[in-house]
Amino acid sequence: MANVTKEKFINELKDRYGNIHRLDDSLSLYDLGNGAGRVYIRYSKVHGRGQTFYGLRHKDLKKLEGQPAVICFLWKDQLEPLFIPFSDFEDVFHSVSPASDGQYKAQLFLQDAGTDLYIANAGRFNVEAYFGWAQLDSLITKSQLTDYPDLSHIQVQTLLGSIGANKGYDIWIPKNDRGKLDWNLTKQFKYNAEIPLEYHRIEDILAEIDVIWIERGAGKLRALFEVEHSTPIYSGLLRFNDVHLMSPSSKATYSIVSNDDRRALFVRQLSRPTFALSKLGENCNFLKYPNVLMWHKRLLKEL
Repeated sequence: MANVTKEKFINELKDRYGNIHRLDDSLSLYDLGNGAGRVYIRYSKVHGRGQTFYGLRHKDLKKLEGQPAVICFLWKDQLEPLFIPFSDFEDVFHSVSPASDGQYKAQLFLQDAGTDLYIANAGRFNVEAYFGWAQLDSLITKSQLTDYPDLSHIQVQTLLGSIGANKGYDIWIPKNDRGKLDWNLTKQFKYNAEIPLEYHRIEDILAEIDVIWIERGAGKLRALFEVEHSTPIYSGLLRFNDVHLMSPSSKATYSIVSNDDRRALFVRQLSRPTFALSKLGENCNFLKYPNVLMWHKRLLKEL
């Protein structure tokens, strides 16, 4: 039976970019416009709790190296395709080995608090900023490439708080940072004066976390963000681990937010035995600064 979602995507790919052709020895790897870019297409059904499952062939990923290339993740009834630039994750794939069948195992967690890509033995990465055809356009058309500003620690906090507020969450910002928020970037949002009472045992730990999204009305933690601009990633992971161990029922996601050149460090630190034993990596992702800005801009367009 034909995969209707994949066929529809390929037809739109042809409409947008004209000349495309499938590479030999692959059912899912396509060249766009005589070498302008490559798209590796993967499809999955959506399983319980909004999870998808993919196999990424090592031999196919090798054909993306040195190319303007994306991995396109598809699933039924998605609103926009998800385009992951291969260059952003090449070092992650190099840091782990494929399974015995020659494939890297990957999952997507489709959550309201942000979409995460999980790569087996490497960790979770927030990919919310990679939705939409504009991602592919910017990759293959240099004139459309965007220069992103250098963001400060407090500016990233402001953007993350704004994203959460626009998504309907209550927001926690540490008391010492509230007066520094950059309202030139976003509209002002309200933030909680106190940590929810349910978490009084770990209030001192939560109070230091840069941004927390709290389910409005229920007082439940839903997403925690540590902005590691220059501080050690390990310290942020330790705080997350404390919350994860002392409040296992919260079902929150944890995000280390930093420069892209610290992604490999995140992978190495998260593989340490203490985090492997606690299974923190099942709920912890990496989010780079430009993607916070892209996520904020995309969200405002949807409102």
